Amino acid sequence: MSVIEHAAVIEAWKQWQIERITSLTSASGNLALIQTTWFENNERFDPAEILVGLPDTVTATTLTRKDFSGEVIANGYRLWDSNSEAIQNFQGVESFDYDPIWELRGKFKVFDGSLPVPFEYLRDNGGTRDLAVPGEIEVEIAGETYFLNAFDDDGKLLLVFGDQTNKSETYGSGRFLFVDRHPGTDEVVLDFNRAFVPPCGFSIHYNCPMPPAQNRINFPIRAGEKNPLFRAGFIH
Repeated sequence: MSVIEHAAVIEAWKQWQIERITSLTSASGNLALIQTTWFENNERFDPAEILVGLPDTVTATTLTRKDFSGEVIANGYRLWDSNSEAIQNFQGVESFDYDPIWELRGKFKVFDGSLPVPFEYLRDNGGTRDLAVPGEIEVEIAGETYFLNAFDDDGKLLLVFGDQTNKSETYGSGRFLFVDRHPGTDEVVLDFNRAFVPPCGFSIHYNCPMPPAQNRINFPIRAGEKNPLFRAGFIH
């Protein structure tokens, strides 16, 4: 890589960091989530009624929980506050410096139909939920070959992974990474410089999937985001 190409890569990575902060602090960003409520038996509700008596900075959105086949099993809503305490106390995200050695190439083997893979969720007390995994990523990391499962997140491959920096240097339950696929080939790119803290690291009202055993890497990946930073004393 030439000096000019390297400078362009660094600039793109810095822009990604800026966009992350903008997204996190937006009116519907991770830091704005102040409540998640689920109803049993597909109960219906009026979002407008939920906002009665709340500040103008608060908005509501609906959401559904589906099983692997796509059947709705629960309805719910979320409340977002563009002036939440988390936004007011947020001081950025601590990150590793960019390191080109952590932009890795791998191969993606497409499954014959998405495979339901059980993922344990942070706040489900050990329970698992099946997520649609469209294929398997083969990649070599620190001399060891891994076969990783990234699930389908609205058409993108989202990898939930753990490594030996978790808890000591990075977010305890693992990190997320969007995996780039090269159209028409089996090549994928895992740029761990863009690994990020999952939404549950910014609000307790998220419930994030955790890395399954096959996505736990036996090596410290010192790249990407480490942990969110808040003013001293703030509990998010």
